[in-house]
Amino acid sequence: MQDSSSLSEEQREAAVALFEIGWGAKAAATRLGVRSKAVIRIHALWRVRGGTALVTKSTHRKFTFEFKLDTVRRFLAGESQVALAKDLQLSSPDLIKKWARIYRNEGEDGLRPKSPGRPTSLPQLPAEPESELQRLRRENERLRAEVAFLGKVNALRDEGQR
Repeated sequence: MQDSSSLSEEQREAAVALFEIGWGAKAAATRLGVRSKAVIRIHALWRVRGGTALVTKSTHRKFTFEFKLDTVRRFLAGESQVALAKDLQLSSPDLIKKWARIYRNEGEDGLRPKSPGRPTSLPQLPAEPESELQRLRRENERLRAEVAFLGKVNALRDEGQR
């Protein structure tokens, strides 16, 4: 189980014992006098893993794009999160919910692996050498804009002196 859980080891074990005899997550939380959110999380794990819900699983498992896409498609086709998590040996059914949300918001590309760290800026491709005519036209445009700007500045200065 996670070290960051708000429940003690004894409370987690007691919750799993209550699940084993038929108690639901909220009833177990009330019985133990703890927050129901933490117990609901353990209940979801218990539904997938059974009595081994408190055994820590590796958190560094990587999933391929194809695996995620297939899982999301099966979920959207009507299979339950818990059944899929059991079948695919996932640590939690919440992974499926997360992947489905990403798929709905970003499409298939959202499920593709991202490279770690900050995205690198794309190197500037060397531009094709500019022809003399293109360079002169660009310079001509810049000079026209500069003349127009200076003309407006002079007009405003003259208007202010009146």
